[in-house]
Amino acid sequence: ARKLGLTTTDAFRQVQRLGEASLIRKQPDGSYMVTQYGRLVLQVSSSMEFILRHREYFLAHDPFCLPYPFVNRIGELCGASLSMDSIGNINRAGQMVREAEEYMWGGGPEQPLESAGQVAYERASNGIKFKFLFPEHFLPDHSTLAATPRNIEWRGLSDIPVTIVLTEKQAGISFPLIGGKADYAAFIGDEPVFLNWVKDLFIYYWEKGTRI
Repeated sequence: ARKLGLTTTDAFRQVQRLGEASLIRKQPDGSYMVTQYGRLVLQVSSSMEFILRHREYFLAHDPFCLPYPFVNRIGELCGASLSMDSIGNINRAGQMVREAEEYMWGGGPEQPLESAGQVAYERASNGIKFKFLFPEHFLPDHSTLAATPRNIEWRGLSDIPVTIVLTEKQAGISFPLIGGKADYAAFIGDEPVFLNWVKDLFIYYWEKGTRI
């Protein structure tokens, strides 16, 4: 009651409702525990909580450009923060490239930033592994690719609808606007569940890409 700012009567009434809904169960010692059913409700409700929190964003952006399994797991993005600062997000992506210590993966529907590619070529000498996934007409020419360090891989894919930047430390993802136009408002974070979601999505598209 104190934590929620309720009267004792109101708190008791809410506890009764939770019990009637089988979300909690009273223990022999008088305490309450969350039921398995209640735990499941909490687990799946993270998706709804995430969607409601970012309602205005999803009124303008299209998550259904993604395969169903990833839309179904969209609650896993709840550990990320939404940044609407497009220029700041582009700069942040460059910073992520510079701070990567193990790997950096990036892809999207638009031409990659030339500066990001330059930093990747410079940092590849430190053993950092890079994967880039973009439409083929944006990829370097064959003479440039021939001189590419072995730990930089390029693949071409015409139907990657989201923009992704991912390192072992953090990730960012931008959904397209409704209608398909790319946008650089981004969900950014370093929470492990969020990182795994972005990593799984990148791998999904990477495996569909054409090796260059």
